[in-house]
Amino acid sequence: MTLAAVVAVAVWLVRSQLPTTHGATEVATATIKPSQLTPTGRTSGFQAILGRWQRPDGGYVLQITNADENGKLDAAYFNPKSIHVSRAQALREGSALKVLVELRDANYPGSTYTLAHDPADDRLKGIYYQAALGQQFEVVFERLK
Repeated sequence: MTLAAVVAVAVWLVRSQLPTTHGATEVATATIKPSQLTPTGRTSGFQAILGRWQRPDGGYVLQITNADENGKLDAAYFNPKSIHVSRAQALREGSALKVLVELRDANYPGSTYTLAHDPADDRLKGIYYQAALGQQFEVVFERLK
C-alpha cells in the first residue's frame, strides 16, 4: 500500500470512531452548498451572527468573531470564565441561519448549543443540550452592544 492510502485509511478509522454529540449531528455535518456562496467565494449572510451574544437568564456570553466560506466559526464562550469551544459551525437551511457550538471542558462534556438567528429581533434562539445532565433547555441570546 502506498503511504497516501495508509493515511487515508487511518483518517477514516479515527473519524468513524469519534463519538457524536446528542442533538448536534445534523448541524455539525451539514455543508454549505455552492449556490449559497457569493461570486467572491464568501458566504452570504454569516455576518449577521458575528458579535457578542449574552443569555439574559445567566450572563453566559457567546462571542463569534469570524465565519469562513464553509461556515466554520471562530467562537468563544464564557461562564464567566472561558469555556473551551471544540466546534463552532454556521449554515443556512433555506432562509434560516443556524449556529452549532459544542463545548468540551470541565463540567461541559460535549454540551451543545443549536441556535437559529431571528433577524426580526436580532436574537439567537434554540436549544442548549447540557450533556452532563442529559437535558435540553430552550435558550435565547441577545446581542451585546
